[in-house]
Amino acid sequence: MGIHGGDVYRNHVDIDFSINVNPLGTPKCVKEALHRAVGMCGKYPDMAAEKLGSAVSTFLGVPREYLLFGNGASELFMAIVHGIKPRKAVIPVPSFYGYEYAAKSVGSRIIYYEMGPKNNFCIGEDIKRILTGDVGLLFLANPNNPVGNLLDIEMVKKLLLHCRDNGIYVVVDECFIEFCGNQFSLLPELRQSGHLVLVRAFTKIFSIPGVRLGYLACKSKELHEKIAAQLPEWNLSCFAQEAGCVCAEQAEFILKTKNFIENERQFMVKGLMQIGLRAFPSVSNFITVYSDMPLYEKLLKRGILIRDCSNFRGLGKGFYRIAIKAREENEFLLRAIESL
Repeated sequence: MGIHGGDVYRNHVDIDFSINVNPLGTPKCVKEALHRAVGMCGKYPDMAAEKLGSAVSTFLGVPREYLLFGNGASELFMAIVHGIKPRKAVIPVPSFYGYEYAAKSVGSRIIYYEMGPKNNFCIGEDIKRILTGDVGLLFLANPNNPVGNLLDIEMVKKLLLHCRDNGIYVVVDECFIEFCGNQFSLLPELRQSGHLVLVRAFTKIFSIPGVRLGYLACKSKELHEKIAAQLPEWNLSCFAQEAGCVCAEQAEFILKTKNFIENERQFMVKGLMQIGLRAFPSVSNFITVYSDMPLYEKLLKRGILIRDCSNFRGLGKGFYRIAIKAREENEFLLRAIESL
C-alpha cells in the first residue's frame, strides 16, 4: 500500500473512492484548452508564465508579484523547504504526507503535533508551546487532508502573530479550499503577513491531476526569491499554462461544484452513520470514517477502492478516507458497505 490514494495501476478497480478529485469531472472548456496546447508543443513554454500569472492574479485578487507556479503543489512544497532550509519544522498530524516528505529532503527535524479524534482532529492553542524560536517552519492545511476540517481563522490569526514574533514561516495548504468556499481562506491575511505562504492547486477542483499545476502566494519579496531559486526553468508545460488560464475564469463551475459536494457529503455522512460507521466532520469533497471492519480489503474484493489511512501518522488501523462522488456511485458504495 502506497502513501497516496489512487493506485488503480496495481489493483482491479471499478470505482475509485481513494482520490479526491471533482466528481463533476474536467470542464469541457479546460479539455478544449488542453487540445489547443497540442499546437504549442513545438515551442518552449513561457518561462515567465505571463498569461497564467495575470489570470490567477485576477482570480485570487492578489498582486501578480505574490505568485509563483509549480508542477503541482508538491513541487512547491519542496521548493519552499529548500528555500527556507528550516532546522526544525512543525507538522500537525494527521495530514498530507507531502509536508513530511519535503521537510525530510533538507534534513529538518520534524516535530509532530497530534490532533486526536477526541476533538475531531482540530488544532488547539496549545500548539504554541512547540512553536519556539528554533522552529523555522509550520505546515497547516485548510481544509485538512485526510479529515476535511477547516482551521479556526481567529485562532490562526493569533498563531500568525506568534510565529511572526518567533521568526517562523507558516505554509498553509489550501488545495481543497474551493470545495467549501473562498470565505474560509487565509488569503486576506497575506497582505499583513510576510511570513505566510498559501499553496493551492487546480488539480482537485478541475479534476486534472495529470496536468500538474499548483501555485503559491506570498507577500515577502525576499522569501519569494528564495523559493523561486529552487524551481527548475520551464517547470510549467504549455498544457498546464493554457489550461490554467481557462481554469482561472471558472467561478461558476466552482460554485456549482461546492453546492453539489455539500449535498452529496450530507447524504453520505447520514448514510455512513446509519450503517454504524463513525464519520468525522468535513467541509471538503471527502470524509474520514472509522470502522472495526477491514473495509479496505473487503471493498477491494468488490472492485471498490477507498483510502486506507492506517499509514497516516496520527491515525491508524480502522481509519479510512472516502471521496465524495456522484449520487449513483455514492449509493453503490453505501449498499456495498451495508452488505459486508
